[in-house]
Amino acid sequence: MAEGLRERKKRQTRQHISDVATGLFMERGFDAVTIAEIAEAAEVSVNTVYNYFPAKEDLFVDREEEVVDRPSRLVRERAAGRSAAQALMDRLRQDIRERHPYVGLTEGYERFRQVIVESPTLMARLFAIQGKTVHQLGATLREEAAADPRDPTPEFIAHQLIGLQNAVLRSIIRGLAEGGGVAEVAEDALRDVDVMESLLSDTVLNYAVKNTP
Repeated sequence: MAEGLRERKKRQTRQHISDVATGLFMERGFDAVTIAEIAEAAEVSVNTVYNYFPAKEDLFVDREEEVVDRPSRLVRERAAGRSAAQALMDRLRQDIRERHPYVGLTEGYERFRQVIVESPTLMARLFAIQGKTVHQLGATLREEAAADPRDPTPEFIAHQLIGLQNAVLRSIIRGLAEGGGVAEVAEDALRDVDVMESLLSDTVLNYAVKNTP
């Protein structure tokens, strides 16, 4: 359905507030910026900010739903004959080669990461998002594999696959922090994916292979 004028204005207002808040957070740090300052800079009322973002950290992680659902979506959309693990690792390699923001290989990501690390509130939210991502992926794997509700395998595999992605991201962050160039760090990350893939069991690698139509 086409987006109506009212919906478009609401989306644009939400994005504007988020962009203004992100700029302030990048400049001064998350904890140093108040909602009142964000409202003033965005030229809206404090109540308007809270209408779109119930909690201050929502302004920083305004794409949380997309991030949480992304691994599950990749699994649901995998090609016939591909397992869940293959779908996620294929995309992880693609993200690295394309320098996608999801893997931190973009300009300004180090400052973004620093803002998170310096704020206990954001760190707690990050861990919560990771937990939600694992939970949702586990539910998706259970559905895709038609697993028994009491079978712990989908959740265990979800932990391993999300853990693999997080380990690669930490490796990238560490490489850039140590002064490595983006191209060099990206090549190292691709090798890390190969190593981690070799450590996964056949059960994980071949779980939830999509049937050919």
